[in-house]
Amino acid sequence: MTTGYFFPHRHILGIDNLTADDIHHILTTAESFKEISSRPIKKVPTLRGNTIINLFFEPSTRTRLSFEVAAKRMSADTFNISASTSSATKGETLIDTARNIAAMNPDTIVIRHSCSGAPHMLTRYVDAAVINAGDGTHEHPSQGLLDMLTVREKKGRLDGLKVAIIGDILHSRVAHSGILGFTKMGSEVFVYGPSTLIPKGLDHLGATVCSSLNEVVEDADVVMTLRIQKERQNDSLLPSFREYARKFGVTRNVIALAKPDALVMHPGPINRGIELMPDVADGSRSVILDQVTNGVAVRMAMLYLVMGNT
Repeated sequence: MTTGYFFPHRHILGIDNLTADDIHHILTTAESFKEISSRPIKKVPTLRGNTIINLFFEPSTRTRLSFEVAAKRMSADTFNISASTSSATKGETLIDTARNIAAMNPDTIVIRHSCSGAPHMLTRYVDAAVINAGDGTHEHPSQGLLDMLTVREKKGRLDGLKVAIIGDILHSRVAHSGILGFTKMGSEVFVYGPSTLIPKGLDHLGATVCSSLNEVVEDADVVMTLRIQKERQNDSLLPSFREYARKFGVTRNVIALAKPDALVMHPGPINRGIELMPDVADGSRSVILDQVTNGVAVRMAMLYLVMGNT
């Protein structure tokens, strides 16, 4: 773990309220935790005696599992609650759920919710530290952090890079956190997607909107494609899958426009053959599985750092 820096945040609700120093500290702390996952016995007593509750109101594979793995590798007591097995199915509100969980005195609550701002609201009703595991179309801070860790690990830096993000920017909390994080760390972020899925005001976040797929990918150091989020939009906003793949899908010919050592990234799950062609997703430039590996380390760091402020 890094020394000489006090992490000032009790909760991690988004990249927006993290400074460049905060981000650097989280990434460096995560790097120090990576070695644990390669040991024969993948466990340390760092968080022994602490209780972590994963409260997931939306489906998740990578995020939920990696938070659970991260907590267990640091010997924390971990409990998982999903919407389908909670009293939310009986009409209980999030506030009542939070108050009941708080009565059991957990140390940290990790929450994913379809409503933007739900983790922020939770902090008003619980004494535990709260980590945002994705809220609506707002932010997904742990994904943004693991993406930055992966790029820094592969490139040796984050400043001065061209990062291309392609797809459904409007509904993507991953894109929001990525734009905020990479720009804070000195990268230039360029975005492209269907015009109906590009929100206004991206320039205020520091991103540049491109007018073509070639423009966004040309000379890029990082090319990140995003999943089409059908569950968050209506059909009028999106062309057919076939048309989307033709106009916005990243193929070998498209990725050839990027720098020779460009990284291919995707937060998952991938719609293969639509936003990203299989031979690109599985190609030599792909770091998609490295993102998953780094997700455990980043979430270990997040849990460790907020536990120090509870």
